[in-house]
Amino acid sequence: MTMDHTPEAFGFPPSRYAGVPLKRGIAWVIDVVLIAMLCALILPFTAFTGVFFFPFMMLVVGFIYRWFTLAGGSSTWGMRLMGISFRDVDGAPLSSGLALAHTTGYTVSIAIAPLQLISIVMILITARGQSLTDMVLGTVAINTAR
Repeated sequence: MTMDHTPEAFGFPPSRYAGVPLKRGIAWVIDVVLIAMLCALILPFTAFTGVFFFPFMMLVVGFIYRWFTLAGGSSTWGMRLMGISFRDVDGAPLSSGLALAHTTGYTVSIAIAPLQLISIVMILITARGQSLTDMVLGTVAINTAR
C-alpha cells in the first residue's frame, strides 16, 4: 500500500490547502490565548493554588477545549476565525473519536519536544500542510468553503 502525497489525494483541489500552514500557526496562537484566559478564569476557583500547577492546568483545559471544539465542528475557535477546519481521509468532518485521537496526538507531540519540532516542520513542508498527528490519523486541515 502506497500513500498518495499529492494535494488532491483527499479529494480536495490544491486551492483548499493554500495558506493553511500560516493559518494553522495563527489559529494556534489564538487558541493558546483563549486557553490561558479560560485558565485565568478558573484560577480563583482553586483558591489561587492553581498558580503552582498552571502549566498542568493549561494542558488539561487545552485538552478538553481542543477535543470538544474539534468534535463539535472539526475546528477550534482559532481555526474557525482563520477559516480552516479538519477533515478525515474521506473528506468528512471529524467524529468525536477521531477528534479525541487527534487531540491526544497533538498533546503528545506538544509534550515531547522532538515530536513538536517534527510536526511543525511537517506542516511547513508537506504538500497538504499535515502535522505528524495528521499523517498518522489520515486527517488534513483545509480552507473552509465560502
